Amino acid sequence: MNASKAQGSQTSVFHAVDITKIYQMGEVEVHALRGVSLELYEGEFVVLLGASGSGKSTLLNILGGLDSPTSGTVHYLDHELTASDGSQLTQYRRDNVGFVFQFYNLIPSLTARENVELITEIAASPMEAMEALDLVGLKPRADHFPAQLSGGEQQRVAIARAIAKNPRVLLCDEPTGALDVQTGVVVLQAIGQINRQLGTTTAVITHNAEIAKMADRVILLSDGHIAGIETNSTKIAAQDLRW
Repeated sequence: MNASKAQGSQTSVFHAVDITKIYQMGEVEVHALRGVSLELYEGEFVVLLGASGSGKSTLLNILGGLDSPTSGTVHYLDHELTASDGSQLTQYRRDNVGFVFQFYNLIPSLTARENVELITEIAASPMEAMEALDLVGLKPRADHFPAQLSGGEQQRVAIARAIAKNPRVLLCDEPTGALDVQTGVVVLQAIGQINRQLGTTTAVITHNAEIAKMADRVILLSDGHIAGIETNSTKIAAQDLRW
């Protein structure tokens, strides 16, 4: 199947076939992924759900071009990521993918606006830094330094930085993992709003089954396998989650 073909009216953004990932730890082989095949579609909100060590982060890193599988193929639209060299993967990440991690990785000596502008300076067709901050509700805090912002505000700056390049894909690895419940809800609201307003294909890693209720689809991972894929007929807004 060609990666750009649509299933129904949905365009396939990612098409992965039988991907494995084996890490060599001394004399021990660690099988992080064991023959994973999946599709992610344009504009959908997907949650990758599973326990620690189930392969979620490895899968996300491969889709984002931060890592390569040991075997198998991954297409992004019509482009085969698994046939790309290092410079091509760098260009792919720069032009197409926004990343949000558990820890914010903001530069302490730069304001929120300046942290976002770092990305707009290298992106092909970025939005204005203030527009990105406005989308996550932080325009009034644009001139504050990270130390003057709460953890949730710092994570929203990180989201603004990720979306400022106008990526087609937003990949989030435990974006609420370092936050309390109330603050986590605010961050999830921002991610959900980006998905709705910009139509960005969004994948969020979590071990929290409650967050999965926000998703269009939930991909369950266990021991490097896809244990199941569930579709939510009714999505729940972040503020209605009950942690």
